Amino acid sequence: MNSNFSQNLRLLCSFYRSIAEVCRRMGVNRAQFNKYLNGDTRPSHYTLTKICDFFGVEPHEIQMPHEQFAQIVRVRNAPDSDTAAPRPYRADIERLMRASQGHADKYLGYYFEYHYSMTFQDYIIRSLLRIESDGEGYYFQRFERMRYPDREEWYKSRYRGMLFFLSERIFLIGYEALTHNEIAQTILYPTYKSRVSYLSGLKLGVSASDRREPVCTKVVLESLGRNISVRSALKLCGVFGPDSDEINRNIRENIRAAAGETSPSFFAKPL
Repeated sequence: MNSNFSQNLRLLCSFYRSIAEVCRRMGVNRAQFNKYLNGDTRPSHYTLTKICDFFGVEPHEIQMPHEQFAQIVRVRNAPDSDTAAPRPYRADIERLMRASQGHADKYLGYYFEYHYSMTFQDYIIRSLLRIESDGEGYYFQRFERMRYPDREEWYKSRYRGMLFFLSERIFLIGYEALTHNEIAQTILYPTYKSRVSYLSGLKLGVSASDRREPVCTKVVLESLGRNISVRSALKLCGVFGPDSDEINRNIRENIRAAAGETSPSFFAKPL
């Protein structure tokens, strides 16, 4: 692969706000991507295909002489770039990101997330949540690893999304990254203590049953800190009974149905 590749790759990246944004949206390692930009190494066939798919070019095109490639990009008007016609609501999302900047830094790190299962109502799910920032916005990933009683199969889910801090509320909006069949939202109260220990709120999603019912349930986040053993934390994730001693009693009480409530979760019904 000649030097034209790195030049052409830098040209494609110039249509975005930053290299960090490109790497985040593409899902590639920043340090490794810098080596491609500098011409220090060549991407594998798989990575090259991933890069070309992201930018909307063909593998043979990105290796063309730079002047020729630049003409192709100009003709196509870089359809996924900021110079093209703006996508609906992009400016609104960026405005929300700017409004959130600096307000959620204290919440960066890892959490255990607790809520009653949206599929098996009598069980509590403990999953692992990570909140991070690239300096321009806040993002999160949620990992679920569980096996329900009397079932052999293990279930795994991974959510990715954005976090906004708006008018003293924390909003997490994300999608299921393995099956791409759900968008979920969580709204949390912030904490006014100097140290984050617990956060509480509501979670809206869809049950994994055949009926795929929209469900709203109480949720509690337990802070684990910013430096943890992810492998060890994932081993502690799973499904637990409503009175399990493996879950802090205060957490169990806060996600349980309150007096007068018949269930800790609210299920929508079709008309």
